Amino acid sequence: MNRLSALGLCFWILSASVAGAQAVEWPTERAPRPLPPREVKFPPFQVKTLANGMQVVSVSHHEQPAVTMRMLVRVGAAQDPEGKGGLAELLAKLLDQGTRTRTAQQIADQIDSIGGAMGTGSGTDLTFVNAVVMKDSVALAMDLVADVIRNPAFSPEEIERQREQAVSTLRVSAEDPAYVASTLFDRLVYGFHPYGKPGSGTAQSLQRVTQDDLRAFHRQYFVPNNMILAIVGDITSEEAFGAADKVFGSWPRADVPATKSVEPPPPTRRLVIIDKPDAVQTEIRVGQIAIQRKHPEYLAFDVAVKILGGEGANRLHRVLRSERGLTYGAEADTQAFKQAGDFVAETNTRTETTAETLRLTVEEIAKLQRQRVFERELADAQAYLAGSFPLTIETPNDIATSVINAVFYELPIEEVATYRERVQAITPDDIQRVARQYIRPDRLSMVLVGNAKAFLPSLREVGFTEFEVIALDELDLMSATLKKETRAP
Repeated sequence: MNRLSALGLCFWILSASVAGAQAVEWPTERAPRPLPPREVKFPPFQVKTLANGMQVVSVSHHEQPAVTMRMLVRVGAAQDPEGKGGLAELLAKLLDQGTRTRTAQQIADQIDSIGGAMGTGSGTDLTFVNAVVMKDSVALAMDLVADVIRNPAFSPEEIERQREQAVSTLRVSAEDPAYVASTLFDRLVYGFHPYGKPGSGTAQSLQRVTQDDLRAFHRQYFVPNNMILAIVGDITSEEAFGAADKVFGSWPRADVPATKSVEPPPPTRRLVIIDKPDAVQTEIRVGQIAIQRKHPEYLAFDVAVKILGGEGANRLHRVLRSERGLTYGAEADTQAFKQAGDFVAETNTRTETTAETLRLTVEEIAKLQRQRVFERELADAQAYLAGSFPLTIETPNDIATSVINAVFYELPIEEVATYRERVQAITPDDIQRVARQYIRPDRLSMVLVGNAKAFLPSLREVGFTEFEVIALDELDLMSATLKKETRAP
């Protein structure tokens, strides 16, 4: 046998060995199933309404020598006066920036001196003040909370400082594709309903807010019968109710302006593209109007949306990232408020894959509405939600949040403790029912923020032929056309 023949024989043997090695079927295993959920006992609680109408919730939780106080006021951005968007958020930022009895520095020094923490903020439907302190400092903390809630100074200097910061933040956000996409999505879904307007307001609306506006808003809504106080931690109910009554009991109740009930617009298919020529990727938002937090079907609908894009299941992530490599991540979630709610799927992708990503996102939403979910993916979502539930009530601050939210949305507090059982009781039939009832794939609101010129041809190719294109610097969320008005010279 010559040398070449010998080498050929060796190559043939080696190739056969490699082929045989490739044909070996290695054993495969699925990821381990989740462990059985450990027993969780929700701490005892009591609810009391003071003579002035303030609701007080006490939860005894003695695992840590700390107490959390969370004061919630039933007013937020949804109650901003017409033309003065951002007022509620501005007011919330001013609460701990000086009162009629303490400067902002004195407030900060006092809470620091007892090793505590305090914060203020606002949302769509509410404003809050939080304080976390050790048990022996409850009296001082309660006094501080009462002072910032009842007696904000609204000094002209501080108003201007906070206003300038808010306007500066808005200018930066106006160039952020993610912020623009999410804010515009809310505007498409809710129209001119208060939930559709930016909670931070606009640079123009913030300039219209005066000291008198802030004082009037505070006087109207910051009254005890419009508030909920949760006191959670190493404290007995008797001590909690006694402290609340001592500090707040003499505060007289007052009339609260009636909440205007405005129906959001019905879902309508609309695709709006915000053109940002220098963008290298596209922000995508897809969704529509849904149900409010108090709705009896909310939990089942929330689980359905989590199968679409939440922890434990997430069809969108699997299809868009794992199978197609179109994005680093995708998710879907519900947004539930007092009067209404929505669901939104969101992701971002390279400019050249915009059309395909949007098509697949809409397709997955349609599948959820059209097809029965698999028992395995429902079980995975349930396992995640049930397994992570103990983390949501681990600390006094976590418990305070859960309890006060239940009271705010007029839900039975007992439901906080039974969350895991209620999630586990949801069936594929429940998911199919709520998906068919509340998801309308033919009426989705869609927002794309990116380099429009680069992806418009491919959008048409995959079937999206009706859309609006607006230049980023021409976008006006408060306009009926979403475009800034052009005035004749």
